[in-house]
Order: sequence, then C-alpha cells, then structure tokens
Amino acid sequence: MSTLAKIIVREWKRIFRLPAHYLVLLVMPPLLFFLYAYIYNEQQADHLPVALWDEDRSAVSRQFTFLLQQVETIRFTQQVGSIGELEDLVRRGEILGAIHFPKNMERDIKSRHPVNVVVYTNAAAVVPAKLIYKEAAQVIITAGSGVILQKFVKTGMEKEKAMALVQPIVLNAYTLYNPTYNYQQYLVPGLITVGLQMIMIMVSVLLLNYETTTRTQQQLFTLAKGSASAVIIGKSIAHLTIAWLSFLLVAFVVFPFFNLGTASAAGKFFVLYTLLSLACIGIGVMLSALFADTMLATDAALFYTSPAFVFSGFTFPRWAMPWYDQYYANIMPYTHFLDGFFKVYYMDLSLRYARTEMGYLLLFIAITFSIAILLYQQQLKRLKRAVHQPA
Repeated sequence: MSTLAKIIVREWKRIFRLPAHYLVLLVMPPLLFFLYAYIYNEQQADHLPVALWDEDRSAVSRQFTFLLQQVETIRFTQQVGSIGELEDLVRRGEILGAIHFPKNMERDIKSRHPVNVVVYTNAAAVVPAKLIYKEAAQVIITAGSGVILQKFVKTGMEKEKAMALVQPIVLNAYTLYNPTYNYQQYLVPGLITVGLQMIMIMVSVLLLNYETTTRTQQQLFTLAKGSASAVIIGKSIAHLTIAWLSFLLVAFVVFPFFNLGTASAAGKFFVLYTLLSLACIGIGVMLSALFADTMLATDAALFYTSPAFVFSGFTFPRWAMPWYDQYYANIMPYTHFLDGFFKVYYMDLSLRYARTEMGYLLLFIAITFSIAILLYQQQLKRLKRAVHQPA
C-alpha cells in the first residue's frame, strides 16, 4: 500500500507538471464543455427563413399565412411567384423552405375537393427541414379542418356533430423526455461525455510509454519494485481522481448553469461515469503497454476514439447500421455508457435498468487492465535484465 500511495502521489505531480497531462486534463475540459453548451444556447431552431408562394390570394390563404406566422419555427422572409424563383433562393441560402398555396384553394376546400398544398424544404439541412414540415403540416391541417367546420356550423349543424364529421378521429401525441425538442438538453450531455472519453483515452495512452520519453522509467521501476500491477493501478487511481474533478465540473457547474438534466440523477450518473472512466483508462494503458512508440500509440487511440459519437447510436440507431458497424460500436465503451446514460439520466430510471450496460463496462475494465498488466510486466522484466546485464 505504501508503494501504491507513492506511485499515486508521483502521478499527481506529473499531471500538474507535464503539459501533455495538465493541458488536456485540467485546461481543455472546462473550455470544451462550455463551448459545446453555448453552441446550442438558443436551444431550439426558431424563426427559420421560409418563402411564401400564394397563387390563391384568398381570405383562406391569408388566414393560413397568418396562422403560420404565429409559429415560432417559421418566419416568412420572401414572396415568390414561380418554382424557379423558389429554387434560386434555396441555392443562394436565403431560405430553408417554402409553402405553396395553389389556385382556387379556398373554393376547393369549401366544396370539399382535394387541395394540394406543398411544403418545400431543403433536406440538405435535415433538422430545419423536419421542423418546417412538422409545424407547417400541423397548422395547415388544423386550419383546413377549421374552414370546413365553419361551413357546417353556418348551415345550422351542431358544433359537436360538425366536429365529428370534420375530425372523426382525435389524435393526441405526447412527447416524452424532451417535449420541447431542446437541442441543448439533448445534444450537449452527449457531446460532453464523448469528449470526456476521448480526453481520458488520449491521456491514458501516455501513462506508460511516456515514461520512456521523459526518461523516468528506471525511477518508476525502482519505486514500484518491479511490479507492473502497482504501476498501472497507482497511475489509474491518480487519473480517476482527476476524472472525478471533471465530473464535478459537469454535474454541478455546467449542467446546472444551463439547466440540463435533473439533480436526482447525479448519483447514478456518477456510477456510470466512473465505470466509463476506468474503461477508458484501461484501454489507454493497454495501448500504452502494447506500443512502445508514443506517437504510434496516440495514433491508434485517435483512430479508435474518433468515430465514437457516430457509431454510438446517439444520432442514428445502431440497429439500422451494417453489422460490421454495429460490431465496431460494441467494442467502444462509450456505446454502452450511452445506453445506460439515456436510461438513468434522461429517463431518470434506477441503476438496475442499466445493469447490462454496467456489465459490459466492467468487462472492458477487466480485460484491458489484465492485458495491460501482462504486457507491461514483460517490459519491466526486460528492463530489469538490461539493468543487471554486465557492461
């Protein structure tokens, strides 16, 4: 225990002394976290520029236009008179969509003939396109039903009966866990945690081979009395405590400041975060023990961690990916952390719902640390032989 404590204290000193450690572990996280949060500070994509193409020019089309203008998502900035003019505005980036009211729309609605109102969107911007379509479709369908309802009521029909004819099925939609489609609430926690994974792995990959670069491997060998497990466990504990500082920053500064998540989920988040940290440190020290060359180990870690956010299923479901992409996703700890994080953080469920994910993270920890200790013990044996070899 005395040896372990000395290695932990030594590693803390290295963290605060070496730029490769303190810049990445202490300086970068707060800058990165607040940068991510401020990117989505508007929370929702509102007032998207939309063009109006009104060929009907009737009281009904003006009423529809008025109702659409009350929606926060849509802001009419242009009026067009042809499809060519509309496409030109989209190409120039002046609008993200358009709404076309055809000729004789009012007459056809009141005579209950089919009316083809077209919502144009620029699908190159996927999120704004979906938002414009969603809001426009809801307003147009509701407003069209309202016109027919008024017509029936004017003929003397009871309002309840007229409503049953106009809208025989009432659909109620309930959006759970992020009802306002708040992008800050949804994306920022994911971006921060995937950033933490990359930071922890990129630093951990230097824990063993960087001793050679700084010419301190012999000193470490003497301090650890030739024990690879003492070196790896001691260094890992030191870096885990620094990772906990990042957790405190995220859970009790960044998230409350931007009103993200709930305080009741902090304890469960801490458990998953600790398992993710240990899994990342385990992968880092395994790579560090596997590759003696620091640059090669760093490149391998970068190649491994870079696609984590894409493959994790955060923005696209994993089941829809090819089988080989799903396999690659499963060999990254962030994938399993994220599945559990959704359950205990977004849904505020108990940790028992994340047992499977925690099991996978524990498996990562057991495998990577075991391999790292075995590989590094071989290095220490070679170092010992080199030290005692006669000149």
